[in-house]
Amino acid sequence: MGQSLVIVESPAKAKTIKKYLGKNYIVEASMGHVRDLPKSQLGVNIEENYNPKYITIRGKGELLGKLRKQAKKSDKVYLATDPDREGEAISWHLVHALKLDEDKKCRIEFNEITKSSIKKAIGKPRKINDNVVDAQQARRILDRLVGYKISPILWQKVKWGLSAGRVQSVALRMVCDREKEINDFIPKEYWTIECEVHKINGKRAFKIKLTKKDGKKIEINNEKEAQAIFDELKNGEFKVKKIKNSKKNKNPLAPFTTSTLQQDAYRKLNFSTKKTMSIAQQLYEGIDVKGFGTVGLITYMRTDSVRISKEAKEAAANYIKETYGEEYIPKTERIFKSKKNIQDAHEAIRPTNVAINPEIAKQNLTPQQNKLYTLIWRRFLASQMASCILDSTSIVIENGVYEFRASGSKVKFDGFMKVYEYYKEEEKKVVKIPELKEDEKLEEKSTDKEQHFTQPPARYSEASLVKTLEENGIGRPSTYAPIISTILDRKYVEREKKTLKPTELGEIVNNIVSEYFNQIVDLEFTADMESNLDAVEAGKKEWTDVVDKFYSPLKKSIEIAEKEIEKITIEDKVTDVICEKCGKNMVIKHGRYGDFLACPGYPECKNTKPIVEEINVKCPKCDGKVQVKKSRKGRKFFGCSNYPECDFVSWFEPVEEKCPECGSYMVKKHSKAKGDYYQCSNDECKFKKYLDEDKK
Repeated sequence: MGQSLVIVESPAKAKTIKKYLGKNYIVEASMGHVRDLPKSQLGVNIEENYNPKYITIRGKGELLGKLRKQAKKSDKVYLATDPDREGEAISWHLVHALKLDEDKKCRIEFNEITKSSIKKAIGKPRKINDNVVDAQQARRILDRLVGYKISPILWQKVKWGLSAGRVQSVALRMVCDREKEINDFIPKEYWTIECEVHKINGKRAFKIKLTKKDGKKIEINNEKEAQAIFDELKNGEFKVKKIKNSKKNKNPLAPFTTSTLQQDAYRKLNFSTKKTMSIAQQLYEGIDVKGFGTVGLITYMRTDSVRISKEAKEAAANYIKETYGEEYIPKTERIFKSKKNIQDAHEAIRPTNVAINPEIAKQNLTPQQNKLYTLIWRRFLASQMASCILDSTSIVIENGVYEFRASGSKVKFDGFMKVYEYYKEEEKKVVKIPELKEDEKLEEKSTDKEQHFTQPPARYSEASLVKTLEENGIGRPSTYAPIISTILDRKYVEREKKTLKPTELGEIVNNIVSEYFNQIVDLEFTADMESNLDAVEAGKKEWTDVVDKFYSPLKKSIEIAEKEIEKITIEDKVTDVICEKCGKNMVIKHGRYGDFLACPGYPECKNTKPIVEEINVKCPKCDGKVQVKKSRKGRKFFGCSNYPECDFVSWFEPVEEKCPECGSYMVKKHSKAKGDYYQCSNDECKFKKYLDEDKK
């Protein structure tokens, strides 16, 4: 057997696959894309049917030379890039860059990086799928036309360096529209009434909530109405009207798709979408696990399907039976319904080997890798387990014309909650109801009336924005994280207490794009464009027709915008920091590496400074001030303003208060269970001070 060359995108993926194939295989990495449209020009010949001009990416020449030599020496070349449009496009570019025969079967595809999957893929090579490549090419050209035609208008009218993206502009509009809803919101007053009641001579009280009057849903609009009801209840008596006992089945959630993984990782692990996908990529490409060797721990992480293979279901059933018992296997096979208009190209995200449980895996994973793998493993296994059975009780209690309700439940059989307790928080809110009988009288312990105001819609978080993008058919699994990263990196949106808020710059850009290029930010139009790209992939539409249908009206909008948009000036934010060279108040500028202070007297005065955040605490080692700094990897830490003369550093925020037991400085920490607390920085001293004494 002669030598074969296998090309993948990344060195990590190459390293894993290399261990599965014999000495007759050479595995190399292309380091992502090798060809692209030029940065210095549009690179699309609009007059000649949108013909793209591809060039070798700068710095890839030497790598391509090496791959060409290796390809010539090899009997066979296999292109094993990711199993999606982007991966298909990379393989297509490699065919042309390496001058391979386009008619040869050189493309291999696998959904998981395991020995059996790789061997199976090697045995089933196919030709490059031109329809998939065309769909990706259409997306790339559409994005290039938007970026290179609209961005110059933003440079001229607003600020140099701004850019507009096709799908990113839709996301920005959604964030801006939500902010407008919040600003325009007018709160409306309403009141609620809750009572605590208990059995006559009973000790355990439980809460009931007023819901109806004369059989109709009640609305209490002001304190006067609330007080009138309050007084009537005092003169009446509480009596059990109706009791309903039932069994409820709680079914597990479907295994993760890209969207649901990003949402859950954000809510439960506080991972950004970008961080989630980066860690998932590491788990997919391969980890050296003791006893199992180097293995891709999860299946491909860019998917919109909840489908699970027959083999994976059988493996899960065997694991569940051996670990938890026969009763934890569902009586009928679980089949989850996917949403409409999905590609369904791959399975859901799941562990490649369910036997590698989180306890085994964590010995070889970083803490963050372990957290994400545990989330994926538990969600998948739970999806293949029996339902949780709850004994549920709901009661209706009347007092004259008023009707109160309460409900409670307890777990009869935990089922899938054995491994994935996502109802845990909801269970804490459930009322514990004693044994009652219909027509039984109850005693009132207390009655409370409380004023409320309707709340505006919440700002988007990364999780809720991804969910809304998916629901509206905007973007695809591979694009959610880049969309959010782009609008944050461009300073169109900023994070504020884990929510996304448009900046002044973002509002200006959105107003311009919304007014003059409305089709770009129209949700329905953008979703329709995604459907058109899917049709190109399915071979039902020509990619050039899709691009032309988009660009023709865009061209007219550009001509109008260039004439009508007036110059907009964005003033730099003035600070109270004085320039020591000329005495002017310095302003905040944004550069390639983030915000910094600059003198407004430029170019006469070119003084600049980094922006330093200080906390109101003196350095424990000297007379300097404690500053908030960032490590090379972006992690926040605390250091002294007198660095490098003073070497004080701490990962946790120091506080002024000293330890009462040893005199060392203390740091502020947080516990989910007990809230904020101070802890002595001296490792030998175990002193802690909880700020909420009730949780001590």
